[in-house]
Amino acid sequence: MKRRAFREWSYWARPVPGWGDPRARLVVVGLAPAAHGGNRTGRVFTGDRSGDFLYAALHRAGLANQPRSESREDGLALRGVWVTLAARCAPPDNRPRPDELARCAPWLSGELGLLRPRVVLALGAIAWTTVIGVLRDAGVPVPRPVPRFAHGAEVSLDAAPVLVGAYHVSQQNTQTGRLTPAMFDRVLGRAVALSC
Repeated sequence: MKRRAFREWSYWARPVPGWGDPRARLVVVGLAPAAHGGNRTGRVFTGDRSGDFLYAALHRAGLANQPRSESREDGLALRGVWVTLAARCAPPDNRPRPDELARCAPWLSGELGLLRPRVVLALGAIAWTTVIGVLRDAGVPVPRPVPRFAHGAEVSLDAAPVLVGAYHVSQQNTQTGRLTPAMFDRVLGRAVALSC
């Protein structure tokens, strides 16, 4: 159902692809498109507060030419980074089911295979677990026990990108102070340094 503020919009309302610099050494993986953000605009982390937080951070890090993302026609350009999702469609109650994540995993696997990034920054535990599963399915040896998600966690895997974890840029985290711009900037800065 459309929000009143967006009643004039024609919603994208289909799977949302990743986007960014095709030569990216850093890939940021989020959870799923927001019902009235990416699902509306057709671009990941675009048109919602999570996107406002993420793209402002990418801009501060020199990875984006502007700090906001409002539509696919807003002039935003990314340098050295690709932004994508674990799930491609807006899930009910913002919680993708395991079968949905499994159906979307080949798209994430394809992106990582084509981009061959040095670093993957996973936003939240679901993205972290999904990336580890995609890498394992691609033949990358994953240690046992499987590395656990934490904000600032790093895992180096053989012949694979370094996996870095960060709390998701959701409103639940950013408006409660669980994730501040300074906290995110530190982890993003580390991911950028590892990608060079």
